[in-house]
Amino acid sequence: MRLFVALSISPAVRETFSVLLTELHCADPKTRWIHPANLHVTLKFIGNVAAEKLPSIEQALTTITVLRPFDLEFRGLGFFPNERRPAVIWAGIVAPPELAALATRIDEAVSTCGIARETRPFAPHLTLARFKEPRPAEALRAQSAQSKDRFFAQQSVGEFQLMESRLKSGGAEYTTLRAFPFLA
Repeated sequence: MRLFVALSISPAVRETFSVLLTELHCADPKTRWIHPANLHVTLKFIGNVAAEKLPSIEQALTTITVLRPFDLEFRGLGFFPNERRPAVIWAGIVAPPELAALATRIDEAVSTCGIARETRPFAPHLTLARFKEPRPAEALRAQSAQSKDRFFAQQSVGEFQLMESRLKSGGAEYTTLRAFPFLA
């Protein structure tokens, strides 16, 4: 099983990004754009694990308490690892400290199940595309530069999900295995 922990995005935010993805696709049609139904905020990529490990991972995640929902603001576009040789284009997320704290608690919780701890700092984002070649079209670079501080959407989040990713020829297919609601 290929697992990750994520926040879902609302239908309204998904629609906003569906429109944006259409615009960006016109700027660079060779890029592998993420299907809007697959957009999510990754909190922890777990990776491939044996199915027998699933109950212990779920149990570890039940120990995480979040006292109340919080808001995410989707703003700006950028590239990972950098603009010169990008592998990914993303939409940025402005969030309260609770988001990074949640990611840290998830990382700590699943580490008790033998899952490797994160070595990079948490950088909240929505992955919009992955590049086959590190040279996106100039039109896409220009559009990204123009959208560096652009506001896209805002939403409140009140739960996180344990997700399974199945890689298929047409792209990844995600299934929610379990949701973990916040207290309030």
